[in-house]
Amino acid sequence: MHIYAASRAGLLEKIAAAMSAKRFEHVLRVEEMALRLAECWGVPAELASLAALVHDYAKERPDADFLLVIEQEGLDPTLRDWGNNVWHGVVGAELVKSELGIMHEEILDAMRQHTVGAAHMTKLSQILYMADYIELGRTFPGVEEVRALAFDDLAASVGWQTQHTLKYLIEKSVPVYPGTLTTYNAWSV
Repeated sequence: MHIYAASRAGLLEKIAAAMSAKRFEHVLRVEEMALRLAECWGVPAELASLAALVHDYAKERPDADFLLVIEQEGLDPTLRDWGNNVWHGVVGAELVKSELGIMHEEILDAMRQHTVGAAHMTKLSQILYMADYIELGRTFPGVEEVRALAFDDLAASVGWQTQHTLKYLIEKSVPVYPGTLTTYNAWSV
């Protein structure tokens, strides 16, 4: 399987150029965790690696870039009401297609779902969702528990993450993206 036509070094160069050094280090830790989870859950390493490497490709873009893509690509106009935490995955997948030439829909869907989840998530989407949350640079109460759970029961770990994220958002009194509620209803109850 060769989803990305150019070299890994070339891809890493493009990804590193699109973000801060700190963000790039996070991306590499997510890739490491995604590869470990992929081995555990029988997902091809190339898929897990590529999804992890591109998941935050657009994270540090200006809002105007996302708004333009929403308009140009005819994406759901209600996306305009949300910010970078939603846009960098959902809208960023369009930038990965156009700028990096990655057209593999399972990778793009994993990218789209890595922060908000979805009612139906492939193993790859679940792996990226969790790898981003539990990469070894993360330190929050319960991280060791959910890291272990991800290797024992991947679906349960998706539910754990979604429940804790929703609780966090509610405690911060911030609006909750409807897709997050859909994920919660599908995976946590």
